[in-house]
Amino acid sequence: MSILENIRGPRDLKALGTNELGELAGDIREFLIQAVARTGGHLGPNLGVVELTIALHRAFDSPADRILWDTGHQSYVHKLLTGRQDFSKLRGKGGLSGYPSREESEHDVIENSHASTVLGWADGLAKARDVSGREDHVVAVIGDGALTGGMAWEALNNIAAAKDRPLILVVNDNERSYGPTIGGVARHLSTLRTTDGYERALSWGKDALQNTPVVGRQLYESLHGAKKGFKDAFAPQGMFEDLGLKYVGPVDGHDIAAVESALQQAKRFHGPVLVHCLTEKGRGYAPALEDEADHFHTVGVMDPLTCEPLTPPSGPSWTSVFGAEIAAIGEERPDVVAITAAMLHPVGLTEFAERFPDRVWDVGIAEQHAAVSAAGLATGGLHPVVALYATFLNRAFDQLLMDVALHRCGVTFVLDRAGVTGVDGPSHNGMWDMSILQCVPGLRLAAPRDADQLRAQLREAVDVDDAPTVVRFPKESVGRTLPAVGHVGGMDILRGEDNAEVLLVSVGVLASVCLGAADLLAERGINCTVVDPRWVKPVDEQLAPLAARHRLVAVVEDNSRSGGVGWAVGQSLRDAGVDIPLRTFGIPEQFLAHAKRSEVLADIGLTPVEIAGRISAALAHKESAQ
Repeated sequence: MSILENIRGPRDLKALGTNELGELAGDIREFLIQAVARTGGHLGPNLGVVELTIALHRAFDSPADRILWDTGHQSYVHKLLTGRQDFSKLRGKGGLSGYPSREESEHDVIENSHASTVLGWADGLAKARDVSGREDHVVAVIGDGALTGGMAWEALNNIAAAKDRPLILVVNDNERSYGPTIGGVARHLSTLRTTDGYERALSWGKDALQNTPVVGRQLYESLHGAKKGFKDAFAPQGMFEDLGLKYVGPVDGHDIAAVESALQQAKRFHGPVLVHCLTEKGRGYAPALEDEADHFHTVGVMDPLTCEPLTPPSGPSWTSVFGAEIAAIGEERPDVVAITAAMLHPVGLTEFAERFPDRVWDVGIAEQHAAVSAAGLATGGLHPVVALYATFLNRAFDQLLMDVALHRCGVTFVLDRAGVTGVDGPSHNGMWDMSILQCVPGLRLAAPRDADQLRAQLREAVDVDDAPTVVRFPKESVGRTLPAVGHVGGMDILRGEDNAEVLLVSVGVLASVCLGAADLLAERGINCTVVDPRWVKPVDEQLAPLAARHRLVAVVEDNSRSGGVGWAVGQSLRDAGVDIPLRTFGIPEQFLAHAKRSEVLADIGLTPVEIAGRISAALAHKESAQ
C-alpha cells in the first residue's frame, strides 16, 4: 500500500518523516499522471505544486486555517490530501470538480477559479477574522501568472496598508500561466529567481549551517528570514517590502522542509508576509517538461506512456479554424493586430504570432487592460482583434462599454469557449456574453453556425471600423457545413417550407439542433422555417415581417435565457407590433454543474426532442385556447 492511500486528511501528514514525505510526493505524482491521463484535466500545474501543497497542510490546520487557491486548477494535490482520492470521474458528471468546490469539502473556500481574485478574498477573510476575535491563519496561494492581474495589486495595496494584520501570501512562481508569464512583474520575479549571489549564499547556508550540530538548523532559519538590509545585498525583493510586506524567499518549492520552514516563519510574523516559492510546472514528468507550449497545462484522455490521445477529435476545432483565418487576414491586412490575456496558444493565435510577432501582444491576466489598450490601438489607426475565453470577457465589460463602444473604436472581440463548456464547471461556461452585450450601443455580435460562417463573419467583423464587433464560438469540434437554402435580409434560411407554422430562430452552433427539432416536428405534421440570423445583435429588421407569417416563434441559444437573444427578438417583435407567441430555449439562470457538454445540454433541454416536444405542446395549448 502506498503512503498516499493512508492519507485521509491533513492531520495524517503531521506524523510523516522526511523519507516518507519524499515517498508521498512520488506517490502523488504517479497518481496524478495515471488518473488525469484517464479523464483529462490540468496536469502540469498540479505536478508543480506537490511539495508546496504538502508543506502547506503540514504547516497549517485546514479547515480552521483557511488555505485559499487562486487559479483553482492547481488544487488536485489539495484534494488528495483532504480525503478526495477517487479521481475516476474527475470533471465528469457526478465526479470531482476540476476546481475547488464547497460542495465537496469543508477544506475548499473559493471556487470561482478566475485568476487574480485570491488576494482580495484573503484580505476580506483576514479582516473578518480580526473583527470576530479569532486567531486562525489565512493563507492565499497565488501563481500561474495571476500576479499579472490588476485585481491582485489592488488587493496588495490594501493588504499592505494593515501592517499589523497577519496574512500569508504564497507566490507559486513557476514562470508560467498557460505559457511563459510576461510583463514587468514577471521580470521582477525572474530577477529574484535568478540572482546568482543570493542563490549561492542560500545554497552555502543550507549545506553548511544545517550540518552544524545543535544550532545549525535554527541559525539557517534565522538567516533565511533575515531583514531587508541583509537580503538586499543579494536580491532586489524590495518592491514587496517597500509596499509593507515582509518577504521570505526565494524558497525551493520542491523542498518540503524548506517550504515548511518558511511558512512557519511567516506564521510567527504579526503582519502580512509574502513567501516566494520557486516551482517547476510539470515537475517529475518528462513529457510535460518537454512540452514548450504549456508544460501539459491541460491534457485530454491520453496514454500516460506515449501521451498519444485516446479520444482524437472528430474534426478541426473552432479555435483552429479561427487561428488559420486570422493569420490569413493578417497576411492581407497589415493593420490587423492581435491581443490576448495570457492565452496565446489556447485561443488560437499561435500561427499569427509566428508570422507577425510584432503585431501580437500577450498582456497577461489583464482583460481590462486588453480592452483599453485595444481602444488605443484602434484610435491609432489599427484594427485590434482581442481573443479571450467568453467567460473572461465579463471582467472587461466596463472597458468595452466606456472605452471601446463610447469612442466608436473598431475593435473585434473573439470569444472562444462560448456557451456551455461542460467539464470546466460553472465558472467557465461562456453563458453570459450575449446577455451583457445586449445593452452596448452600436455593438454587433456574430454567432457562426459552422466553419465557413466563422471565416466569413470574422472577415465581416474586422471590416467594421466605427464600432466594436464580437464573434463567438464554442469549445467543441466544428460540425458539418450547414448551407443556406435562401436569404431574408442579412439572415440565412436553413429550412423553408410552404405554410410553415413555426419560425425557429437558431443561434450559432445550435443550428443543427434546430434542424433536428424541425425534422421531428415535420413527423407530427408541423412545418417549420429555420433561420440563422448570423448577426444576432442588432436583430435583423426583416425578422419581424418573417415572424408575422407564422403562428409561433422559438429562439434557441446557448446563452442565458435572461436578457439573451430570445429577449432581444421578443423586444424587436413588440416594437414592430407583431403579436404572436414566443418561446425561448437557452440556459436557465443558474450555475451549471460540471459534466460533458452534451450531458449539460440534455439536462437543460437543449436537444431536438425536448425542443420539438415543447413547441408541439405550445401549439396544442394555443389551439385548445381558441
